[in-house]
Amino acid sequence: MRTTLTAAMAGVAAAGLAAGALTACGGTASGAAGTVGAASRRSMELIVGTRSDDFYVSMECGAQREARKLGVSLTITGPAGFGAPEQKQLIDEAGLTRPDALLVAPATDTPALDPDLRRVQQAGTKLIFVDTAPADPALGLTRISSDNAAGGRLAADSLGRLLAGRGTVAVISVARGVPATDARVRGFRQEMAARWPRIRLLPEQHDNADSVTTAAALIGADITAHPHLRGAFAASVIAAGGVASGIARARRSGRVKLATFGADPQQMAMMRSGTIQLAIAQEPGAEGADAVRAGLAALAGRPVPKHIATPLVAITRRNMDSASVRPYVYVSSCG
Repeated sequence: MRTTLTAAMAGVAAAGLAAGALTACGGTASGAAGTVGAASRRSMELIVGTRSDDFYVSMECGAQREARKLGVSLTITGPAGFGAPEQKQLIDEAGLTRPDALLVAPATDTPALDPDLRRVQQAGTKLIFVDTAPADPALGLTRISSDNAAGGRLAADSLGRLLAGRGTVAVISVARGVPATDARVRGFRQEMAARWPRIRLLPEQHDNADSVTTAAALIGADITAHPHLRGAFAASVIAAGGVASGIARARRSGRVKLATFGADPQQMAMMRSGTIQLAIAQEPGAEGADAVRAGLAALAGRPVPKHIATPLVAITRRNMDSASVRPYVYVSSCG
C-alpha cells in the first residue's frame, strides 16, 4: 500500500474526487461544484525526461488519469532525447505560457537548467520535480522519486539469494555523474559487502555512450576475462538491454544471473525467455499521479512534503504476472 501523501494532500485529492462524483450524478451542492470548478481552471504542464522511454510514457499515463479525476487541465511535453539542451526550450516555453504548476523530470547530469527553472519559479508557477531533480534545494516545492540507493540494496539482496551467496558479479552502469544510477550502484555495492561477503564484485564498467551495443561489449569482455562469471547488475534500462544481449551472444543466458533496473516491455520479454532473472522496478504511474496531486495541493495553499517517496519492487519470473506487480511494469502507450 502506498503512503506517499500527507493527510492534507490526500484531503485535496479526496475533495476533487468527491466533487467529480457529485457532478456526474447531477448533484448541486455548491461547495462540491466549486471544488471541481476551481480544479478545472487550474492548468498544469508535465515535462517528462523523454517521450521515447516507456518509463516516462507510464508516468504520463498516471498523470493523465489523475488529472482527469481531479478536473485539472494537463499538457504533457517532452524532448525526443534525454538531455538539458532538449529540455531547456520546453522549460523556457513554459515560462512564457505560465501554467499554474509545472511538473518536470529534469536532466540531472548538469546544472544548466537551474537558471531556466528558477525563472519559472520566480514568475509564480508552482514547481514540482518528479523522478529526477536539480541539485539546488531552493528549487521546487517537492521532489517525487524512489530511493535509488534502496533499489540498489534490494537488487543486491535479491541477486545474492539467487547466487546462494557465492560467485563473481559484473557491474555495468552509465557514465559517472548521473545521481540516480550512481546511487543504485553505491547501494548495490554497500549491501553486497555487508550481507554477501563471499560474492566478489568486479570493477564497475561505464557505458559512457549510453548504448546497448557498448553495454553488450562491456559484459562480453567481463565474460571473456572471467569465464566462471555467475551474475551481473545493470543499473539502467539501456544497460539492461545491452547486458542481456551480450549474455545471450555468449550463450550464457540463465548461467549468468542478470539483475536489472527498470521493467519495460522488452525487459519483461527477456525475463520470460530466461535472459533476465531480476528487475528492480519503480512505479512511474504513481509518480505522475502524485505530481498532479502535489501541484493541486500547492495551488490550494496546502502544505506539500519536501519529498514524496514512491515504492520499488523486485520482479522475477515467478511474480511478473501477478496483479500486485502489474502497476510496476512500464507501458508503451496509455490505451
